[in-house]
Amino acid sequence: MIGGHNGYVYETVVSRSHAISKQLENGLRIIGLSASLANARDVGEWFGASKHTIFNFSPQYRQIPLELHIQPFTIPHFPSLMLAMVKPVYQSITQLAAGQPAMVFIPNRKQVRATAIDLLATCVADDQENRFLNANLEDISSVLEKINERALAESLSHGIGYFHEALSPFDKRAVEHFFKAGAIQVMLVSRDCAWEVQTPAHMVIVMGTQFFEGREHRYIDYPISEILQMLGKAGRPMEDKKARSVLMCPAVKRDYYKKFLTEALPVESQLQAFLHDVFVTEISTKTIEDTQDAINWFTYTYFYRRLMANPSFYGLTDTTQDAFNYHLSELIESTLKDLTDANIIEVDEEDDGSITPLNAAMIAGYYNISFITMQTFLLSLKKTTKLKGILEIVTAATEFEDIQTRRHEERILSRIYDRVPVKLAEVNFESPHFKAFILLQAHFSRMQLPVDLAKDQELILKKVLVLLSACVDVLSSEAHLNAMSAMEMSQMVVQSMWDRDSPLKQIPHFEPEVIEAVNENGINDIFEFMDAMDPSENPNYEKLVKSMGLTNQQLGDAARFTNERYPNVELNFELEDAENVVAGEPSFINVSIERDVDEDQEPNLTVHAPFYPAQKTENWWLVVGEESTKNLLSIKKVTIGRELKVRLDFTVPTPGKHDLTLFLMSDSYVGVDQAPTFSVDAAEGEEEEEDEDEEMEE
Repeated sequence: MIGGHNGYVYETVVSRSHAISKQLENGLRIIGLSASLANARDVGEWFGASKHTIFNFSPQYRQIPLELHIQPFTIPHFPSLMLAMVKPVYQSITQLAAGQPAMVFIPNRKQVRATAIDLLATCVADDQENRFLNANLEDISSVLEKINERALAESLSHGIGYFHEALSPFDKRAVEHFFKAGAIQVMLVSRDCAWEVQTPAHMVIVMGTQFFEGREHRYIDYPISEILQMLGKAGRPMEDKKARSVLMCPAVKRDYYKKFLTEALPVESQLQAFLHDVFVTEISTKTIEDTQDAINWFTYTYFYRRLMANPSFYGLTDTTQDAFNYHLSELIESTLKDLTDANIIEVDEEDDGSITPLNAAMIAGYYNISFITMQTFLLSLKKTTKLKGILEIVTAATEFEDIQTRRHEERILSRIYDRVPVKLAEVNFESPHFKAFILLQAHFSRMQLPVDLAKDQELILKKVLVLLSACVDVLSSEAHLNAMSAMEMSQMVVQSMWDRDSPLKQIPHFEPEVIEAVNENGINDIFEFMDAMDPSENPNYEKLVKSMGLTNQQLGDAARFTNERYPNVELNFELEDAENVVAGEPSFINVSIERDVDEDQEPNLTVHAPFYPAQKTENWWLVVGEESTKNLLSIKKVTIGRELKVRLDFTVPTPGKHDLTLFLMSDSYVGVDQAPTFSVDAAEGEEEEEDEDEEMEE
């Protein structure tokens, strides 16, 4: 993990923990688990293990001995290669597995399903259609009927299961259960699920060692750590005396795998590539307050140890102590300069290099946002940025670079792009950012997507709310009232709807035709609908219910949402000392918010969001702003339970009359926002009077 893409996160956490334990003089117990390492002593000593507590074994030493076969292929065309591997996979299972469970790892979900079909066809050609089925079909039919993916149910009925990231939780549990119980002999697993699947097998086959990397537009090799994880599934404790595995790879890689799968590997630090992000976090938490702190912080890192042990890997050509110190100082200074130039931190060279985190650093550290993303937000978010601009800016975040782009995916993305309303000047279907831009709009439009794109969309949705909250903070720190556009987009993400859509769309079962029928009855929002659904208040109640065409169960779902989940809050406020508001000086407003909820009930703060892939707790923003100047004077994020009392401070910038608005904005629901107005007449401040006196004297 430390040597992987996100290894710097693990390294930072361990380094910080170790530093804290040293400063507090408290013992810290860290247990590290790893594959065999060539530099295990460096890793162990880095987090405080003595030579007596470091145990590093040969790769050949396993609880169950592993027999490894490496089978090379010379076919360069990937689809042809996958097709050519099917017969050898079938032969390996039938000849080497000897009726025992066999697990096959395959590069992607699409190929998993294709291989299941090809294996079944091979069984049929061998006149043994059910050779991999070890149970009576009648015994498992009740479970097969509940399988969501019908192709999987058909495959399972012949003894071949498959496990990929797009399966439903029930389907995944069913496949693993059948495989573990021995009802099926073969389980095909996509590469992305190598760390998720838990069940071991007697035999493991790695069917190909390359996958398509959309960002580089080419096929790249699996990381060695992934192959070790796959091979680690071979061998069932207490059942197998020996495990078997087959690695199918390009012929040019045969010697490479033969060497590295049988020898211990070194692990190197990835910290240098992500140093800006790490520094932002450490500076925002005041762990690093000057350049000397930065040097001291480095001494706790794994990078510091490996820099001298393997200098060429880190770009260090001279191995003397002076060169080492110079390289480290240059690395720190260049990183701090980049952060300073980006207006994320401030370095005072006259005060022993003291480092002050600016507001951007606090935002990036709080939301765990990358340095590049924060820089993008600072440069792009302006007072004039509208909803479309925020959509474009937020999807440009580096956090979306991990979104997978697949071969030939541009055709389906192009069709989706033709149907979404917001366009870009430059179209690039191979960009993960453009893909996020399209899929986020598809979410607002509630489009049905293919399984792969739906999974990508789910990853995007889980990341975007944090980025939108950061946009709110960046805009509000510059006193821009259009921060509320990012708040509105947060509502759009959670409820899967456009800002122009009817709030009624949030009610369960309210499809467009139902909303149209309700609108024809003069109802345009949820509160009007709640009033209209009271028979004692609405003489046209029966007509309304009939026009909607919903069943009693669907009406019950709608009632539960409107009565129990949709927030109904009353906002009151009072301006302190309203007659003595002074320009340039803080004024205060007392806000009281009360939720309409029965006394014997606790408010349910879990958001009803069936189209959002994670559980969400409702939050609110309180904003004081002046719409005529588009200035934001105060902001506070709050959570409203049964009731909330809060005191906001705001500063009117200029003397004279100002028409202000107190906004209450939800981050999750559409149609619950409130915006009462009030006026203040600000007197001149002392500084302004002094400035006027000076001008008159001149």
